[in-house]
Amino acid sequence: MPKIRSIGACSKLVHGCKGFDPHTGAISFPIYQSATFRHPGPNQSTGYDYSRLQNPTREELENTLAALESGKACFAFSSGMAAITAVMELFSAGDHIVVSDDLYGGTYRVFEEIFRKHGLEFSYTDTSDPECIKASVKANTRAIFIETPSNPMMKITDIKVTVEIAKSSDALVIVDNTFLTPYFQRPLELGADIVVHSGTKYLGGHNDTLAGFVVVNDDDLSDRLKLIQKSTGAVLAPFDSWLILRGIKTLGVRLEKQQENAMKIAEWLKSNPKVEKVYYAGLADNEGYEISKKQSSGFGSMISFSLKNAEDANRVLGRVKLIAFAESLGGVESLITYPVVQTHAAIPQEMRERLGVNEKLLRLSVGIEDVEDLVNDLAQAIG
Repeated sequence: MPKIRSIGACSKLVHGCKGFDPHTGAISFPIYQSATFRHPGPNQSTGYDYSRLQNPTREELENTLAALESGKACFAFSSGMAAITAVMELFSAGDHIVVSDDLYGGTYRVFEEIFRKHGLEFSYTDTSDPECIKASVKANTRAIFIETPSNPMMKITDIKVTVEIAKSSDALVIVDNTFLTPYFQRPLELGADIVVHSGTKYLGGHNDTLAGFVVVNDDDLSDRLKLIQKSTGAVLAPFDSWLILRGIKTLGVRLEKQQENAMKIAEWLKSNPKVEKVYYAGLADNEGYEISKKQSSGFGSMISFSLKNAEDANRVLGRVKLIAFAESLGGVESLITYPVVQTHAAIPQEMRERLGVNEKLLRLSVGIEDVEDLVNDLAQAIG
């Protein structure tokens, strides 16, 4: 496992794996913008041959994230979906995977439209309920894929309990840790086998690049994923790797500020007479609140809320000024999203309605702006 000396969480984020470029002393790790590398001679290598196989900038990022997640190895991809696609390549036709029923629509789409035709079988269930997980496990179950907190209803799945269920069936546990990042939650330390991230979100933090990551703590999984990464080729480019490295340096201070803002906004939304329900992991009345406190050191800054009237949702989206009506999440700017027609359009209507992803639901990614300005913007938009 890559080593980061025993220092505080924010210090680890700031300094990364090596901390600087050992060749030049550069504090900002350089962008090695090269597709290929010169060999010293026949049968000799500097350790870098071709950037699809490895690049020094990507290597520093991968080693940094592996250490932050307490993993043995990390693999950086061109997007979060590319990372999830690589994980699915670990499985074979006839394998069954249990999946959180409340999940990002793009993940559902790649499972159903791409990997189901390759022979994989998926069952969607409420993974926040261990009994539902147990009831979904079959003889050919090879993995349990969970989001916690889930997107967009902020359900919390007990990672340790899920691991116990998976072990009894010799199945892997895969956790999408995008919403909390290793700053707030480290699933590998709780027994999970694989962690995936959309690095586009909080790790990058500035809505300026796409990235995805897979982190493991098992040598066999590492070897298999390395083969998949170099063979399929959806690797993260050097410049994008540098952007994520730069974003990680401020991850701690960003998340602390975003979470502080989110808590205040969630409480304000709860008091608004036009709001039907607020879904935020940090609210004491949120289902899974106690599990969150047990397995995470923070609640993050993602909020979903349901308005009493569907007509109000469209009005809010058209009237927000400081908050941007846009897809994605996790950046320093606050974004509001309409899941039913944006991030979760690929989810079947029956499934969406059962979960509560309907025309009244809005999802808010809280940024680092002054919280009073955010509340004022929501107040004038909701009316």
